[in-house]
Amino acid sequence: MIVVVFNKPDFEYDVHSLLKEFFPQEDVQMYYSCSPDEVEGKNLACTHHEMTADGVKEFADASQVFKIDYVGDEIAVEWTLNRAGKRICTKISVDSADRKETKNRLKLALYSMIEKGTGKSLPWGTLSGIRPTKIAMKCIEDGMSDKETYDYLKETYLASDEKIDLSIGIAKREKALLDRVDYDNGYSLYIGIPFCPSTCAYCSFTSYPLGVWKNRVDDYLDALEKEIDYTAQKFYHKKLNSIYIGGGTPTTLSPAQLDRLIRKIKCSFDLKDCLEFTVEAGRPDSITREKLMALKKNGISRISVNPQTMKQQTLDIIGRHHTVDDTIQSFKLARELGFDNINMDLIMGLPEETLDDVRHTMELVKELAPDNVTIHSLAVKRAARLTIFKDRYSDMQMVNTQEHMDLCAAYCKQMGLEPYYLYRQKGMAGNMENVGYAAKGKAGVYNILIMEEKQTIVACGAGASTKRVWPVPNPDGTHRIDRCENVKDVGQYIARIDEMIERKQRLFEEK
Repeated sequence: MIVVVFNKPDFEYDVHSLLKEFFPQEDVQMYYSCSPDEVEGKNLACTHHEMTADGVKEFADASQVFKIDYVGDEIAVEWTLNRAGKRICTKISVDSADRKETKNRLKLALYSMIEKGTGKSLPWGTLSGIRPTKIAMKCIEDGMSDKETYDYLKETYLASDEKIDLSIGIAKREKALLDRVDYDNGYSLYIGIPFCPSTCAYCSFTSYPLGVWKNRVDDYLDALEKEIDYTAQKFYHKKLNSIYIGGGTPTTLSPAQLDRLIRKIKCSFDLKDCLEFTVEAGRPDSITREKLMALKKNGISRISVNPQTMKQQTLDIIGRHHTVDDTIQSFKLARELGFDNINMDLIMGLPEETLDDVRHTMELVKELAPDNVTIHSLAVKRAARLTIFKDRYSDMQMVNTQEHMDLCAAYCKQMGLEPYYLYRQKGMAGNMENVGYAAKGKAGVYNILIMEEKQTIVACGAGASTKRVWPVPNPDGTHRIDRCENVKDVGQYIARIDEMIERKQRLFEEK
C-alpha cells in the first residue's frame, strides 16, 4: 500500500494518477492532515480520506508514504520508503495564481523523485490524460515548429522521444483531415446498441447479453427512434459530419432491425455533408451475409471486424465465443460484398499472450490486409470481469511493452498503414496507449473528432454520453465542454426515454 498525505485538498487526482502509473499494482490511499472544516464540501478526487484535527498518524503498514505540504508559495514533497528506510525530500516554488503551472511543477517534482529512487521512467512522462495529441495539436495550431513542439513536450512532461514523435506525426495527420470539418456549423452522431453475444472478460462498456433482451430489442429501437427524431429536429440547421453506430455490438440486431435503424437515420437526417458512416460490426460471431448485405445496401462506408487476437486459447479465456477462422471468414465475406474500408481491433496485454503470439496475430492480419488497424493496450476497469473475479485470473500473465507496440507499428507500416489517432486510458497495460492506423484516405473521421473534442457529438441510446463543445475557445485555446448522459440500463432507458430527451433539451438550451 502507498499512502499520500496532503495538508490541504489540492491536485489529489493528478498525484493519484501519476503514482498509479509508476506503481500499477499498488493500492494508493489518500489522506488529509488538515481539519475536517478545510475539506468539507470539496469535490474530492481521492477514494479514501481521513480527516483529523491533530494530524495523521504514521502508517507502519505502508510500503511508501508521500507527504505533500502546501506552505505559502512553496510545495514540500517528502517520500519515505518504509521498507527500505529511505527518505527523499524536495521543495518547489510555485505561483499560486497559475494552477496549470503549479500542477505541472508538482508532477515534475514527483516524477523526478520516483525516477531517481526507482530507476524507472514512464514512456509518456508525467502525462496521465487520455488525449496527449491535443497538446501537440495546440502547439501546431499556435504556429510552433516541430522542434519547438518537441522541446515543449520534453520539458513540460518528460515524454520519451518515441512518444513525442508519435504525437506530432498524428497531430499533423489529424489537422489535415479536420481542416475539412466545419466545427461551428457541424456535429457528429453516435448511436449506441448495448447488446452483445456475450460479455468479454475485459469489457466495462454498456453492454448486455442479447439472449436476455432479445424479446425487447424492438422496444429498444422504438425508444431510440424517438431520441433520433428529437435530435434530427433540434439539429436540422447543422451539418452532420459523421455517424458512428457502436455498442455493444450493433450486428447483434437482425438484418431487418439493422435495415430499420439505418433507414430511420437516413430518412431523418440530411447526409450531404456526412464524411463517414460507420457501423461497428465487431464480433465475428454476430456477422452474417444477410447483415452485411443490409449494411451494404444502405451505403455504410466503414465497418469493423474485431478479432482482438488471433490466438484461440486467449479468445476462450476472455469469453469471445468465436474462432480465429470465424474472424477470417467474416472479413473475407465483407470484402466479397464490396466493403473497402474495414477496421480490425487488436488488444495488447491480454492474458497469457506472449510477443510471439502477437507476431502470429499480426501475420494473419497482414494476410487479410485491412484498411484500418486499431492497436489497443488492455485497460482493465473496475466493472470488468478481469477485476471483479480477479482471483480467477491472478496466475495469468498480462504483459504489454514498448516492444509489443513497436512490433504492431512495424507490421502496420508493412501494410501501408500510418498512425492517425491516439488516446490513453487509466490502468493501461505497460503504461502505453491505443493507436489507430489507416491507409491513405481511410482514416476514421469520428475517431479523431471524439478524441480532439473540437465538435459536438450527440449520442443516442442506453449509456450514451452527449458532449456539447462550445465554438468560442477559452483563452488557453481549449473549448468549454458540457455533457449529459443517458441511463445505462436498457429497461430504464426504454421507460424513461422522455427524460433522456429532456436532458438533451436542457443541455442545448443553455446559451
